[in-house]
Amino acid sequence: MKNHRLAGMSALLVAVICSTVAMSAAVKEPKDAKCPVSGHECDPAASADVAGGKVYFCCEKCVAAFTGDPAKFTPKAHQQMVSTGQLVQKGCPFSGGPVKPGTQLAIGDAEVGFCCPNCKAKVEKASPDDQVAMVFGKVDKGFSAPTKK
Repeated sequence: MKNHRLAGMSALLVAVICSTVAMSAAVKEPKDAKCPVSGHECDPAASADVAGGKVYFCCEKCVAAFTGDPAKFTPKAHQQMVSTGQLVQKGCPFSGGPVKPGTQLAIGDAEVGFCCPNCKAKVEKASPDDQVAMVFGKVDKGFSAPTKK
């Protein structure tokens, strides 16, 4: 019995380590992120402070477009913040509930999990732009700043 528990605990530990490595490998540098206005590669010197983090743009013209109408670009800005590790997933973007294994989807350049197959299916059926708006339009239920160690 002890060997079965030990094997189970070892498998759980390996899964946690692998998921942590996979999550940290997915984080992009600002220069590798996409500008939420133009979709081009970002220049780390062109940025704006948003919700306690930084959103990066390709040029100052896009920074001005963002600051002039932030609501228009907020979902893509949040998506970038997830892909750069400034926001981490804490739960389902719709319910806030725990993410269920096997419900992950790539939304742009960020991987997102859901609480159930129904939430995943709702997003899968949408166009790529609608997926970004659905998942990253409001992030309070599903995402937060990483906890400091």
